Amino acid sequence: MIARPAIALAALLALAGCDYFSARDAALPEQVVDAAQVQGEIEAEMLASAEGWNTGDMDAFLGIYSEAPETSFVGSGGLVRGRAAMEERYRAAYDWSDPDPSQRGVLTFETQDVRPLGEGHVLYIGRYVLTNPDDREPASGLTSLVFAREDGSWRIIADHSS
Repeated sequence: MIARPAIALAALLALAGCDYFSARDAALPEQVVDAAQVQGEIEAEMLASAEGWNTGDMDAFLGIYSEAPETSFVGSGGLVRGRAAMEERYRAAYDWSDPDPSQRGVLTFETQDVRPLGEGHVLYIGRYVLTNPDDREPASGLTSLVFAREDGSWRIIADHSS
């Protein structure tokens, strides 16, 4: 014979489980909306950065990066910290003096994954494609970006592109 306290405990646990799942499921639509909203905001920032590249506007291209001195970029040339160093790298690697910015190539991004990393931080994984103005194959690779929420906008604090 099962003791009454054991039956009461089993019933209490079953009810607690129902409450947990009901509360979790009720919160799910809001989380999905928030995730979709965050992804849309980040993709808009990525588009604005690509437009900066494509129009020859270095400030708009780099505007997606945090101005914090520890903001980092890792690529084949190693680690670079800070937007000023990133600008120097891009100016050295690509010709920004040509009046036709498309001669540097047309940049696009393809989102692969966007996921939260905790309060105010998001991981973006995407593919960059730099289409050349001639018949050469496009330059393409993967990029992992860590975004932080700064003053109401999403800014990259870490960029690893290969």
